[in-house]
Amino acid sequence: MPTPPPFLDTNLILRHLLNDVPEQSARARALLLRIEAGELRVRTAETVVFEIVFTLQRVYKKTPREIRDVLLPILELPAISLSGKPVVREALRLYVEAGLPFADAYHAALMADLGLTEIYTFDRHFDHCPGITRREP
Repeated sequence: MPTPPPFLDTNLILRHLLNDVPEQSARARALLLRIEAGELRVRTAETVVFEIVFTLQRVYKKTPREIRDVLLPILELPAISLSGKPVVREALRLYVEAGLPFADAYHAALMADLGLTEIYTFDRHFDHCPGITRREP
């Protein structure tokens, strides 16, 4: 049985993107170059994406477009395994194009992936999501 790939955590991607801790940023960049070259395969999770989006938006005041434009090329690397990659890709699109908060954009993308068309919520921004009918209890 093959050895499972190592997990890629939030802080490595953030150090690479932000270059804010020079020694760690250089090491993170070197690791991502190995991943980009296909020398190393890694696995990550949707929670890592959520942490990155939250940190870049709240702490570093990046716009949704800036976040998508720096994060998506990393997540699209073939050597990064993310089970919900298509859902995350769509969530980033909705986050930018529909102006949804990232968590709600993820929920809308996940609903589409699962073939769900109705959501119980008080959040009215779902009224502007094609294919989704918002219901209130």
